[in-house]
Amino acid sequence: MLRLVMLVPDVDTAKKIVADLLMSGLDKDEIHIIAKEGVALEGLPEAGLTEKTDLIPAMKRGLAAGSATGLLAGLAAVLLPTGLVAAGGAVILASTLAGAAIGAWSAALIGVSIPSEEVRKYEQAVEQGQLLMLVDVPKQRGEEIRRLIQKHHPEADIREAEYIPPPLPEMPDE
Repeated sequence: MLRLVMLVPDVDTAKKIVADLLMSGLDKDEIHIIAKEGVALEGLPEAGLTEKTDLIPAMKRGLAAGSATGLLAGLAAVLLPTGLVAAGGAVILASTLAGAAIGAWSAALIGVSIPSEEVRKYEQAVEQGQLLMLVDVPKQRGEEIRRLIQKHHPEADIREAEYIPPPLPEMPDE
């Protein structure tokens, strides 16, 4: 997948772009808009936590760090004279899985409070009233979708970001 990232000057332009994107076959959940607090998006697809925050990258980092820590703790429990030698593999597996879960959970708690790297790049423009639009498209449709966007916003600086869909379902913002 490819994520197209651009600033849109106002809600009216965003509405026209979104209407064309939906007509081209994209789903509403593939379009994400971030606006300054207080801006009425009037039915436009608002970005969720996974787009606005560092949630997924933080969970991945926490999963890796927690797994490694759990593995080391399991190895230490088996190798040191703790009496757990007989349980060997089960102790190592259990501690690795527990470490992974705790690492991912704790990192997610932190990541959800940090803006995503992509959002941070455009923070100032969004605060000045522009809308940040993120559009997830298959790589083979990238140029077609660019042309469609530029029909309504010819001066758009459309950037590409590699996008891997999150393995978790979208969480509601409420």
